Amino acid sequence: MKIRDSGMPERAFWESLFDVPGMMTVLGVGRVIGSAIEVGCGYGTFTVPIATRISGTLHSFDIDPAMVAATEVRVCDAGLLNVRLSARDVIADGFGLPAETVDAVFLFNILHAEDPVTLMRASAQVLRRDGKLFVVHWRSDVATPRGPDLAIRPRPEQVASWAAETALLATDGGARLLPPWHFGVVFIRQ
Repeated sequence: MKIRDSGMPERAFWESLFDVPGMMTVLGVGRVIGSAIEVGCGYGTFTVPIATRISGTLHSFDIDPAMVAATEVRVCDAGLLNVRLSARDVIADGFGLPAETVDAVFLFNILHAEDPVTLMRASAQVLRRDGKLFVVHWRSDVATPRGPDLAIRPRPEQVASWAAETALLATDGGARLLPPWHFGVVFIRQ
């Protein structure tokens, strides 16, 4: 299912909205992460930076084949061999990976979905124990040049509540500001 209010703007504008290296540093994305999943690769804005920081394979999914194709070009241009791309509806069809086998899942700018708890629960189920779920989303307390409607933008406390509903995730510290327009929360699989 395509996520509501998820259309992509022009790539250069989209990528001007993030300090990707800064975000990766604040969230602690690094070599300790082996196998990982990215849901909603879009243009590959986060795909290449994540793949270059982790030590294992990044399984990256998007429901839109055009986004997967755009990301594939970037992955090839970067010479990365540790990225597996797939056009897949992970909500309807799952990840196609065994339960409790990946070290990290990245849900960036996607939890304005119609059923965020189901997406978080499915993500938690594929995580190994002590694996991490990384959530990044647009802030709702400041004006932003992009992002979903404020009525469907999750706040950090909502994301924490949804994680608790999964009965599989515990918060690894509080929300982190990711300037200029995002916040991040990290959860650990119990």
